[in-house]
Amino acid sequence: MKKGDAFVPKRSDYVKFLVPSLIGIFLFIVPIRYKGEITLPVAFLANGLGDILADVLPFIAVLLLLVTVLLTVVAKVFKPEFMMNRAYLKGLFDVGYLWVTARVLGALFAVMTYYELGPEIVWSENTGAIALYDLASFLLVIFLFAGLLLPLLLNFGLLEFFGTLMSKVMRPLFTLPGRSAIDCLASWIGDGTIGVLLTSKQYEEGYYSKREAAVIGTTFSLVSITFSIVVLGYMDLMHLFPKYYLTIVAAGLVAAVIMPRIPPLSRKSDDYFEPVGKQLDNTVSDDAPLFKKALTLAAEQARKVKGASAVVKGGVQNVLDMWIGVVPVVVTLATLANIVVEYTPFFEYLGAPFVPLLSLLQVPEASEAAQTVVVGFADMLLPALIGSGIIESEFTKFVIASLSVTQLIYLSEVGALLLGSKLPVNFLDLIIIFLERTVITLPVIVFMAHLLF
Repeated sequence: MKKGDAFVPKRSDYVKFLVPSLIGIFLFIVPIRYKGEITLPVAFLANGLGDILADVLPFIAVLLLLVTVLLTVVAKVFKPEFMMNRAYLKGLFDVGYLWVTARVLGALFAVMTYYELGPEIVWSENTGAIALYDLASFLLVIFLFAGLLLPLLLNFGLLEFFGTLMSKVMRPLFTLPGRSAIDCLASWIGDGTIGVLLTSKQYEEGYYSKREAAVIGTTFSLVSITFSIVVLGYMDLMHLFPKYYLTIVAAGLVAAVIMPRIPPLSRKSDDYFEPVGKQLDNTVSDDAPLFKKALTLAAEQARKVKGASAVVKGGVQNVLDMWIGVVPVVVTLATLANIVVEYTPFFEYLGAPFVPLLSLLQVPEASEAAQTVVVGFADMLLPALIGSGIIESEFTKFVIASLSVTQLIYLSEVGALLLGSKLPVNFLDLIIIFLERTVITLPVIVFMAHLLF
């Protein structure tokens, strides 16, 4: 008899499942309107704290990066027992030399930017300043709230509930297990950073295979609705938001169906994270009513939660994982990527091959638009920033704004987060996936633009 069938839930188990899960759904998935803007409650909390600490967050980021480097060097060189004998601390600080280098560079770039030391190419307002003052400062607060509150989504049975209900939909459409439905929804509607964090934790706990984790992290972790609005604002196209988001959804779904079925994602291993192995498979192979089985599995998971202290401990570990493991890598990659964009013609050369494609698709100002096609790999705001200054056509601006979101992989945030996490994707994977998503979504976006304009 299956584990789910043998378990007999109590009323308290259902309550334990429902209350935290509903709170988690509200915090991470339900959009709210505040002062005329659409946001998520967790992002609202983060932005509120960010506003209060705005003047000190950059310094806190610098301090965090320096402490991270110090403890990493101590772990690598001296290997103290208090670190080596604790699996969590060892995993946090005894990292490979590539990540040691990234942490050192991140701290160095942050110090140079904060104190405006050394070459201006590193700390200018379009390079290091973006990485430190905009990105790192924001990540500190969003990771704080997201990390602490993620157990509401992860620990109390919500994934088991949705996983069972969606198992017959997610697998044929996206080649993913049913439990990924809530992850994908949180990633898509919520925020790419939250999505990567959620996916990474599920992968490390043995609930996603390497292929599944790679697909979710590179397919559904779109920017938030709020960030999408920021892009549209740069293009002066706010009046087109309904058409714009409809286009993003259409193009994103087409990519989500195709991307898992082509390399490099299709060639990822179906093995699970080695330290834990496969933990759960929510396939529906018995005759039990689907909704009843979903509730039973959710209640069973909720009963496993030992107490508030365990939940809080898991949340704190989530925060430290992202602060120490990810923020330094993000600062390093964002600074380097912005230097390449600002001081070299590299992305202009890369965009040249897209001129014939844009012309074939009858996109006005094709040569100017081509410059923005690949620059989004560095940062998703760059296409809007560049396009708003050189392009007059509203049609073309609409295409650029939509494409910059659906490309999804950009080094200044999601790309760096993916590389900084334990998710099984490398830099070459990200380049290929970015280009594939560009080629797949661009015709869909242009078709939608011709249809809507």
